[in-house]
Amino acid sequence: MILLNVVQVVKHYGPDPVLAGVSFEVRPGEKIGLVGPNGAGKTTLLSILAGLQTADAGTVELHSSARLEYLEQQPTIVPGRTLWQEAAAALASLTRLSHDAEETAHELAAATDPDERQRLSRRFDHLQHELTHRDAYNIDHRIERVLEGLGFNRDNFQQPIEQLSGGQHNRLLLAKLLLSEPDLMLLDEPSNHLDVDATEWLEKFLADSDQAMIIVSHDRYFLDRVTNRTAEVFRGTVDCYTGNFSAYWRQKEQRLEVQARTYEKQQELIAKTEDFIRRNHYGQNHAQAEDRKKKLAKIERIEPPRRIEAPPMGFTPADRTGDIVLRVEHLSKAYDRPLFRDLSFDIQRGERWGILGPNGSGKTTLLRCLVGDEKADEGRIILGAHVRAGYHDQLLRSLDADQPVVDAIRPVRKLFNEPQRRSLLARFGLVGDAVFQKVESLSGGERSRAALAQLAANDANFLVLDEPTNHLDLWARDALEQSLRQFDGTVLLVSHDRYFLNRVVDHLLVVEPGRFRVVEGNYDTYLHLVAQGLAGGGEIAASKGESERAKEAAKRPGAKEKAARPKRKFPYRKVADLEAEIFERESRLEALHAQLASPEALRDGQLVRQIQAEIAEQRAALEPLYPHWEEATELNS
Repeated sequence: MILLNVVQVVKHYGPDPVLAGVSFEVRPGEKIGLVGPNGAGKTTLLSILAGLQTADAGTVELHSSARLEYLEQQPTIVPGRTLWQEAAAALASLTRLSHDAEETAHELAAATDPDERQRLSRRFDHLQHELTHRDAYNIDHRIERVLEGLGFNRDNFQQPIEQLSGGQHNRLLLAKLLLSEPDLMLLDEPSNHLDVDATEWLEKFLADSDQAMIIVSHDRYFLDRVTNRTAEVFRGTVDCYTGNFSAYWRQKEQRLEVQARTYEKQQELIAKTEDFIRRNHYGQNHAQAEDRKKKLAKIERIEPPRRIEAPPMGFTPADRTGDIVLRVEHLSKAYDRPLFRDLSFDIQRGERWGILGPNGSGKTTLLRCLVGDEKADEGRIILGAHVRAGYHDQLLRSLDADQPVVDAIRPVRKLFNEPQRRSLLARFGLVGDAVFQKVESLSGGERSRAALAQLAANDANFLVLDEPTNHLDLWARDALEQSLRQFDGTVLLVSHDRYFLNRVVDHLLVVEPGRFRVVEGNYDTYLHLVAQGLAGGGEIAASKGESERAKEAAKRPGAKEKAARPKRKFPYRKVADLEAEIFERESRLEALHAQLASPEALRDGQLVRQIQAEIAEQRAALEPLYPHWEEATELNS
């Protein structure tokens, strides 16, 4: 059964099409991640599928028995009801079904005609079956489960919806969509406005759901846990891939390799043919040249690889600092309530720290205290020797909105001429006329990349970043991750992007009720500790205990921890990075063995030797990776 059939959908805004022939199908139970660079048309496509916009050409066919619902990014709320009443309205069809069952039961009890009683009995049995099948006897529990899962507490349940914040309105719309259980859900950035706990709850809810869904999200961790198919929107069309985001990312690279080889071979053939035609147009081989010219005219031209380019980004090599880059001692800050109290920790040179916690827990305030934009109530903040901190504000206030971009990124205490600034902006994906536009006219993604370019221009050796992935598409996020991993200075960042945290950080400062905890590792390390029941005990140092550890570390850096651990045989690497390399090399080995058995290889002795040599190379590279992974699994946590 096909729930939704999309055939050659076209949509224009101006002369160039945003969608130029989009075709794909959705079947029951499919959870499709819709990905593509900023401006590729993802939201436009969802809007057309939902019937909110009309396509210029093509068809969108929803199965006659299927129900589709769309979660928009901008909510519209009609006042006059409480949060609970508005959520319950999503289950109005079940309420009507319950009333029908009650009325049918009364009619059945009063009926005396046998035929009428038989008809009513059949109807009552049918209604009871529907109510049981749709879990209509647990409506209150279902509403509570969804509202609490999305971060509402019981005090909110009877609150008038006009008193809710914008973020709460968005969560309410999501709650109504989840409760209504349509056959096909269209979800545009569903994890926006959710903290980590609510996002994890939503992931599990959607992964366990039987409903089909199409999800637009920049949260790669979310896509990995929920989706089983990926559709890439690019250059106006859609390419489909099997599996979640990580599977798509691998398959995409493999496709690009094949497409590049095929395209290059055809280009070589075309160039040789054109050269032959040019040289023999008037000569002895004129007839052959004419024949090749006709064949060349009929050849089906292969398109260049469908590669989505990301700006390379990159930060200036960092000047050396002292061993301790940042020392925080007994730091406290409160507004109407305490945000953090008696917080102490040290950041060593070259470490990359992430701060993880729920919305409103004081993460941004902590960063602003550390860079001097706010004053702490108590405690000390000490920057190490030769440290130059650079701060990326998530609101991007460091950029003067009235200035052209090329001027807005100019460093204060550094000679940096316009050609140098334009070259830097190009590295962050801002080229041509865009660099002369005023900052206020930039899109969110462009403005975010300009702020990162401004940070790079200031030659900081300690990067302090507040939600640096905001407004960046998946490819720009990947480029930023690589840039931060290659940066030889020190990094402290706040991010809700768990995939980003996994790829970048080697320490986490986790915000918990009433305290901060330090985890040596990334987000997956933290999840592992939670799963093992270690997150609630002394295995993860609490802030006060961390204070004592930091003091000891100042005298003998790392001595206490090293004494309790076996000595490493291999250099430190993240478990996730090792697993990714092992998977990549094992996959390559499988492909090589398959290639070795192909008829093409069996006819070519030189090719066989090349394949065998690469097989040996891959095996040699894999051999130390397995004990390295075992060591990292044991010692990193």
